Amino acid sequence: MRISVVDVGSNTVRLVVADAAGGVPLPVHTAKWRLRLSERVAPGQDIPQEAVERLVDAVGEASGTAARWGAAGPLAFATAVVRGAPNRLQVLRAVRAGTGVDLCTLPGEVEAELTFLAARRWAGWRSGPLALLDIGGGSLEVAFGRGRLPDFVASLPLGAGRLTHEFFADEDPPSPERLKALRRRVRHQLRDVAARIRWEGPRTAVVTSRTFQQLGRLCGAAPGRHGPFAERRLDRPALRRAVDRLAALPAAERALLPGISAPRAAQSLAGAVVGHTAMKLSGLKSADVCPWAIREGVLLRHLEDGPSWWAQVSRLSEDAAPPDPVPLRIAAATR
Repeated sequence: MRISVVDVGSNTVRLVVADAAGGVPLPVHTAKWRLRLSERVAPGQDIPQEAVERLVDAVGEASGTAARWGAAGPLAFATAVVRGAPNRLQVLRAVRAGTGVDLCTLPGEVEAELTFLAARRWAGWRSGPLALLDIGGGSLEVAFGRGRLPDFVASLPLGAGRLTHEFFADEDPPSPERLKALRRRVRHQLRDVAARIRWEGPRTAVVTSRTFQQLGRLCGAAPGRHGPFAERRLDRPALRRAVDRLAALPAAERALLPGISAPRAAQSLAGAVVGHTAMKLSGLKSADVCPWAIREGVLLRHLEDGPSWWAQVSRLSEDAAPPDPVPLRIAAATR
């Protein structure tokens, strides 16, 4: 049996086709289409028609590719850039009409839960009480738990793309004043969540996402060519030095640093500030860089809990209003 996932993120549409024999999602094919929606859509604004058309084309190509690899219709979801758009429902309906794919938007708390599940399965039970940080383009997801699913989750409007647009759009590299303002924002919005992590005292900390993977490489972790099973750690002091290094360079020069790709160079500084501040306030001296994240979490939850779970989550897209990008939301994980 093969299943597929389509992930519409802030920068790319990603497809994973996986063999599901034995309950372990082993990828047999991956592909991506670069849309850079975050560069075309300011937080809280409509996704323009041209971007919607490109999104429909990319999802259609992803669905066709999955079918050629023998997978059923994909489990398709979009993250913060679509979730926060006022014309979100129109975008989802355009994708359905143009491709036949039921694209849904996952609430940030569900993203955190699914990513935690993936990290737990990757790290194993020996990791004990686990704290998770996941930086996306539009939001930061945080989770903590002792079991298969987290005990609490939080979704914060601290995505690397969102903050870059808000604080650094007209300064490259940014001034010290802008950098201080960003740090103040991040500290303020992380205060309550970080206090909870410190109080829980996790045995293991895990970070996921392309942002953290690239920052890990910049801080000395093994390159991707060493494969997913290479041990990769991100130390907080090294990340603090990386913040200073990134802040001194324009985006074009950041792209020349180890691990920093050109499409993500502009937002790498904001991502580093969020990552370092979250680790510092939470009392995390280091973290494991996990190659599994939300896509693997979707696959695992589908395998373990069946199609009815995905149908239930998908309905949230039609029922829920786009979230307010300002308030902190902490929620118990859905079971």
